[in-house]
Amino acid sequence: MHPGAWWLWALGLATAASRTTNPLLLCLLVGVAGYVVAARRTDAPWARSYAAFLKLGLLVLGIRLVFAVVLGSPIPGTHTLFTLPEVPLPEWARGVRIGGRVTAEGLVFALYDGLKLATLLVCVGAANALANPARLLKSLPGALYEAGVAIVVAMTFAPNLVADVARLRAARRLRGRPDRGAKALLLVGLPVLEGALERSVALAAAMDARGYGRTAQVPPAVRHTTTALTLGGLLGVCAGTYGLLAAQGAGYGLPVLLAGLVAAMGGLWLGGRRSVRTRYRPDRWGARAWLVSGSGIAVAALMVWAASYADAPLHPPAVPLTTPDLPLWPAASVLLGLLPAFVAPVPVRSPRPPSDGHGHAGSAPRSPDGDPRRTRPTPRSWGGGPRRTRPAPRPPGGEPRRTRPAASHQPGDGPGPYSHWKEIRR
Repeated sequence: MHPGAWWLWALGLATAASRTTNPLLLCLLVGVAGYVVAARRTDAPWARSYAAFLKLGLLVLGIRLVFAVVLGSPIPGTHTLFTLPEVPLPEWARGVRIGGRVTAEGLVFALYDGLKLATLLVCVGAANALANPARLLKSLPGALYEAGVAIVVAMTFAPNLVADVARLRAARRLRGRPDRGAKALLLVGLPVLEGALERSVALAAAMDARGYGRTAQVPPAVRHTTTALTLGGLLGVCAGTYGLLAAQGAGYGLPVLLAGLVAAMGGLWLGGRRSVRTRYRPDRWGARAWLVSGSGIAVAALMVWAASYADAPLHPPAVPLTTPDLPLWPAASVLLGLLPAFVAPVPVRSPRPPSDGHGHAGSAPRSPDGDPRRTRPTPRSWGGGPRRTRPAPRPPGGEPRRTRPAASHQPGDGPGPYSHWKEIRR
């Protein structure tokens, strides 16, 4: 699967989340993203970052509620929950208060706002967990390769940080040391920082060995044309986007946007001639990539269309307090985001070691009384069959060698137990 398809799908879900504050629709978007990640993520280190983005979203939601309680809310309310002691502020801080009356309407408004931001973070986390950053870098145009490397390194910082913390916590547990609490977090922070520095040094050496930053010789006229097309195209995209969003520029917004896109693509194509790198086995944008990206774009387009004709169900009011309803058609459009869970290729996961029946994967075999130290693997478990014994060697005369007797020999008992070895040596 092309990594750009996953990012288009996730950005489509994020666009849909930015168009509503309905908590039911936002929770539905989080559920859709979580189901697709659970069904199609791999065992790669960056695939484990989705849980970290979920925790980050919950943290953002909690901080937004705390700010609403401590600093107050601009939403007027009549249902007072409790009153905090208000801190007097100087005259120049007029309009800001600390403490005071906390209303239910203000907390509901903060909950809707914080849940919207948390959903945006979850959508970005889904893209980080599903898209391979190295393959995404290969798909960038040559003119954006240097900037793409910086962006990919920045995007992989959080997944690598999560993987390092999980690895170090597992190592502390194996050593019998605590892995939770503030003290354990401080002890884990230094190895994580050391690993990040070592990874950055290795990345710099690899980039230098691969000729990063070296460009081909291009005539000055081509360079000037590339700069003009790229800057003009970006300005056209900005002007066209503003025209589409503003009520007065709806007539010229779309043509200016299309012209800016064409000019920017031409500038990127000319700028790619300066790149001297090659691509090994580039990713193809196949039918599955079209379906995955199309599902996200469809979710965003249908949500924008629903906001244009029925905005009230997408933004339930906090004043007065009402129970939010689940609009039928926007909810059905959100469910289109589940399409990648069925059309995307199933990832190949590494096999896990067999469990011992108690949830301990790869643990040592246990004896009947439960002690793992009193048993050891048998030859039958190694090779799947009984151990083969070597036949006893025969002497030159044809008779098999006699084995060592188990009884001890005393002086004066006649020939000793090892007297037959003399005959064999002869």
